[in-house]
Amino acid sequence: MGRLTGRIAVITGAARGIGREHALLLARQGARVVVNDLGGGPDGSGADMSAAQAVVAEIEAEGGTAVANTDDVASWAGAERLIGTAVEAFGGLDILVNNAGILRDRMLVNMTEADWDAVMTVHLKGTFGPTRHAAAYWRERAKSGHEVRASVVCTTSDAGLGNNVGQTNYGAAKAGIAAFAQIAAKELERYGVRVNTIAPGAWTRLAGLTDTDKGDSPPPDGTGDFDPVDPANVSPVVAYLAEADCPLTGCVLQVWGGEIGLFRGWNVVDRLAKDGRWTPAELEVRLVRLLAEQTRPGLLPSEGYAWSQESARRFAPGSW
Repeated sequence: MGRLTGRIAVITGAARGIGREHALLLARQGARVVVNDLGGGPDGSGADMSAAQAVVAEIEAEGGTAVANTDDVASWAGAERLIGTAVEAFGGLDILVNNAGILRDRMLVNMTEADWDAVMTVHLKGTFGPTRHAAAYWRERAKSGHEVRASVVCTTSDAGLGNNVGQTNYGAAKAGIAAFAQIAAKELERYGVRVNTIAPGAWTRLAGLTDTDKGDSPPPDGTGDFDPVDPANVSPVVAYLAEADCPLTGCVLQVWGGEIGLFRGWNVVDRLAKDGRWTPAELEVRLVRLLAEQTRPGLLPSEGYAWSQESARRFAPGSW
């Protein structure tokens, strides 16, 4: 009897990497799992319908219960069929893990419309669609008098909550997912649904694993039995968030190796105030100084402010 016994889960992007580990662990904890994956490449091209079934076979070999689904979660109809698969195969739905994603990294001046649209569609619409159809199912259950103790786990990234050069599309999509999940948490709480978000760190195809590497296994790093970049490190957090009795909702958690961080989101860190309207001339002095005072040694990129080289020299702290 695992901690998820009796619960039914849908996991998108579950054929490889982090998603595969989610599927395996949730099944080991007793959940019946719908393994969703198109089996495409890291950039979203191609398809391999056998990829999801291979994970189902792994789960069944360990004594678990799972079915494969190869619907495109970025399609409205595909997302609806995915949620329907859980209901039809297992009689309900308790857990949704939005994990599907692709990469099409380019510098902004080289990024094409197709690069932008593909990443936005898979990440943002691929999170919205399954969540929207699952939420409709849970709302009807709640309105019919059934107790709902459901969990949604979305996947953001440090690339969205911080910033990575060459990932304007991916970063914008991942930042959008974090905002989406926090709003959804507030909207769906009344129906008994919790929504949380993870920002995982692990060695996967999207993180640079090449076709010549063996499977999705992390490379040896000489640290002994525990490998901090093993994708399996991320899944226990998802398994806990998926439990019926977990009280957390609206959280954004960074998961890397044995560390879990709690994001605070966008916060006002300093303020200018006057009785009246500011003038551009006043802001030239006051606003620039405010930013300069916030640019301190040791800040992470997401905590500080970027300056051109000329501005960095002109407005460096201590130069006033």
